[in-house]
Parts: sequence; C-alpha cells; structure tokens
Amino acid sequence: MAVNFSDAVSAYNRIAGQAKTDLGQDQDPVGADFASTLRGVAENTLSTMQNAETKTLMAASGKADVTDVVTAMSEAEVTLQTVVAVRDKVVQAYQEILRMPI
Repeated sequence: MAVNFSDAVSAYNRIAGQAKTDLGQDQDPVGADFASTLRGVAENTLSTMQNAETKTLMAASGKADVTDVVTAMSEAEVTLQTVVAVRDKVVQAYQEILRMPI
C-alpha cells in the first residue's frame, strides 16, 4: 500500500490540530523554547508535590478526606517516578556523549 507524502502530512496536521483543541491549547508548542518548557514542567511537578504535602498535613489534623489524600499522594508518586525516569535518561544520554570518540 503506497502512501502519498502530502496526504500523510495533511493527516498529521489535521490530527495535531484536533489534539491541540482537545487539550485546550491556543499557543503553538513548537514555538516554545526548551528552557521555558522545562521550567513549566518543573513548576507543575513542584505544584503536585506541594498539593500532596498540603493534603497530608490536612489529613493529619483531621481536616481532609482520605480519598483526596490518597489521590494527591498517587499523583505525587507518579510525578516523582516520571521525574526519576527522565533524569535517568538524561544521565544515560550524557554518559553516551562522554563515550563518543573525539
């Protein structure tokens, strides 16, 4: 089955446009630089961790629902696992660069 290149590109652009509207994003993610993307991810991670800590403290004082605490802790755990996985990949890439011959 042969696929026309222009048809594939237009299909990709159509799906990308749908995904952008589904996520509610108005700005083009291609225009964002890496530093601002990384900063946004770090801020999001910090916010998730702080939310879990706040919910835990509220539970300790008896002011939070157990379901909310468990949900916040689960989100924090997944976020931490993601951060560790990304860190491991960055370290692995750095080690590969160090092994390259000059």
